[in-house]
Amino acid sequence: MKHRYLPMTDHDQKDMLSAIGVQSIDELFEDIPEQVRFKGEYDIKPAKSETGLLRELSGLAAKNKDLRQNASFLGAGVYDHYMPIIVDHVISRSEFYTAYTPYQPEISQGELQAIFEFQTMICELTGMDVANSSMYDGGTALAEAAMLAAGHTKKKKILVSEAVNPESKDVLRTYAKGQYIEVIEIPASDGVTDLTLLEKEMGEDVAAVIIQYPNFFGQIEPLKEIEPIAHQGKSMMIVSSNPLALGILTPPGSLGADIVVGDAQVFGIPTAFGGPHCGYFAVTSKLMRKVPGRLVGQTVDEDGRRGFVLTLQAREQHIRRDKATSNICSNQALNALAASVAMTALGKKGVREMAVQNLQKANYAKNRFKEAGMDIAFNGPIFNEFAVKLNQPVKEANAKLIESGMIGGYDLGLTSPGLKNHMLVAVTELRTKEEIDQLVKELGDRHE
Repeated sequence: MKHRYLPMTDHDQKDMLSAIGVQSIDELFEDIPEQVRFKGEYDIKPAKSETGLLRELSGLAAKNKDLRQNASFLGAGVYDHYMPIIVDHVISRSEFYTAYTPYQPEISQGELQAIFEFQTMICELTGMDVANSSMYDGGTALAEAAMLAAGHTKKKKILVSEAVNPESKDVLRTYAKGQYIEVIEIPASDGVTDLTLLEKEMGEDVAAVIIQYPNFFGQIEPLKEIEPIAHQGKSMMIVSSNPLALGILTPPGSLGADIVVGDAQVFGIPTAFGGPHCGYFAVTSKLMRKVPGRLVGQTVDEDGRRGFVLTLQAREQHIRRDKATSNICSNQALNALAASVAMTALGKKGVREMAVQNLQKANYAKNRFKEAGMDIAFNGPIFNEFAVKLNQPVKEANAKLIESGMIGGYDLGLTSPGLKNHMLVAVTELRTKEEIDQLVKELGDRHE
């Protein structure tokens, strides 16, 4: 029988104490000096009955503004997307959600195949040769990519665009500090990386240039123009990309990227208060042995049947520390499986259609804001986000939107002081015309 709650009787407690050779629970604390033990009453509410406790907790939970009850226009790296119902069904199977590391391939074929399919689909989306079995999240993947570039080129300077997600930049700086790597931020102009300033910072000591595509402001960076600049002096081009956008945009691999990273949250992974998610990491074939984490490969057994194995594990658990490519000792196999199931359910046509809807609906919203007399911060093409200027603090606007059943956009003033009172609005395929029109009306009425 399965039990969600296992009670402990006085008899159970007595048996456990007897098994470890003590007479009472107080004996377990004998080593703690009497004078430092807490003697008073804890400042907590009295215990409630089971029914009363459930009622209180349900009331607290009901205060949350979830995405089922509220239309969300909040993005900035985590997005509200359609998740095929089959995703939850597959990842809830015990053979997947209890699996950890597939060290024994003979009994882990299902898990290994799921990871292999994830790698394959990431390569198809990014246009790269090799992808690993996943990373913790997009920010971790970006920082690991910078460390790979620094190690491969033996250079100690990383140039990162201002238009890269600020949280990812924070992770990058944390990684870089321990490796004594200098991180220089290249300012943005009109919402995209300033190529003149980028070229000015290029030199023989630059290991890599990091660009986001689409970038944090929703703008499409001109990778074709950036590529020759980024590869000056044998430096590398790292592109952080929303994989859903690659259903319609030219893959970074086709535009000269050496490493492509990002977060697969957009495929079958809930927003979940910001995590856990699933980072992806893809490279050209020449960098295959420098990839952090692990790679799953396809092979055949002695009877010619298809099988899967852990092909490469260049991490410090398996090889000498000085030869390890990363100290990350795990991957996000369950979330990678969710992404794989979602991509499989959608198919190539479905991913493209989903991307097209993001593009069209975001541009519809952008034009509606313009018609309402509100300023759009930047020119140029966007994917599913754009910045709009308000005549009031974004925090106040979002508080009022919540009252109307909507979750507003990200306050760009939090991370970009020059964009005070600017809201980053995300419009995904789940947003309806009515919801978009209502958002514009709510913000437009208060703009007048």
